[in-house]
Amino acid sequence: MATASGARPTVGVLALQGAVREHVAMLERAGAHAVPVRREAELSEVDGLVLPGGESTTMSRLLESFELLEPVRERIAGGLPAFGSCAGMILLARQVLDGRPDQQQLGGLDVVVRRNAFGRQVDSFEVDLDFAGVGDGPVHAVFIRAPWVEKAGDGVEVLATVPAGLVPHDPADGAADARIVAVRQGSVLATAFHPEITGDERVHRLFVELVREA
Repeated sequence: MATASGARPTVGVLALQGAVREHVAMLERAGAHAVPVRREAELSEVDGLVLPGGESTTMSRLLESFELLEPVRERIAGGLPAFGSCAGMILLARQVLDGRPDQQQLGGLDVVVRRNAFGRQVDSFEVDLDFAGVGDGPVHAVFIRAPWVEKAGDGVEVLATVPAGLVPHDPADGAADARIVAVRQGSVLATAFHPEITGDERVHRLFVELVREA
């Protein structure tokens, strides 16, 4: 679908699991018309797609059960803008470390991610991050059983990192490198954290702008 500059693009939120309502609310605040997506016919009507947090292996199985795996893959490969938060980042990666052998990937990002890299649910934490492309100060990031990007390809722009020493439960304690937690490749955006639950719609505004530009 083509969207005129300045118009409200229609952005779908994959509604199989996760914080669907939160993403819908943030997208509406960010200037999009947001709709849940559970069927291929609904997918065909959107200008962009959000893949919410949840459990990546469960979401992979649900995509197959709802016969959405290949349609979503094909639309992203064809240029559909996509934004994945937490589990959504995992699904968009080309490779996942510590994932299940039967886990399916959607592709779209030339990154290698480590699943549950920051630890278990009890290891959840919050931190303020500098986020490239988002003005008005740091972004407050909430990490819940979050992944991180172990390796980013040459075409991937790193938008945010957690500086070394600021991660409460980093298993590589004392690591020299910062952890990559937000990336962009073309019109595909991903964060390891959950911007949909903080009340700050700036990351969603960035994605809505990517949808308009596409």
